[in-house]
Amino acid sequence: MNVYTPILVLGAIAAAFAVFSVVAAALVGPKRYNRAKLEAYECGIEPTPVPPGGGRFPVKYYLTAMLFIIFDIEIVFLYPWAVSFDALGIFGLVEMLLFVLTVFVAYAYVWRRGGLEWD
Repeated sequence: MNVYTPILVLGAIAAAFAVFSVVAAALVGPKRYNRAKLEAYECGIEPTPVPPGGGRFPVKYYLTAMLFIIFDIEIVFLYPWAVSFDALGIFGLVEMLLFVLTVFVAYAYVWRRGGLEWD
């Protein structure tokens, strides 16, 4: 249990800060509601009337979502590797370098094809 005490303390501090922030914002913040503030906000896309059969999202939205997922998965693999770096030795280092290189090649490909342009 002593090993997990710092993690539990950090989690408690984070939860207390989150609750405090929400309560303080509700008490201190301005309360001027209008129609624009009460509408749903969807990823920076201007709300428009929905055509019959549903609306269409721009392709850039899906590209950004996929890039986020790719780099999020990369971080998920980097944490355990960093924790057990000493035990893995040179084999673990080479494998992680190959993994990061693969992700970097995909990133360079998307960048070269203009997938990161916000026109």
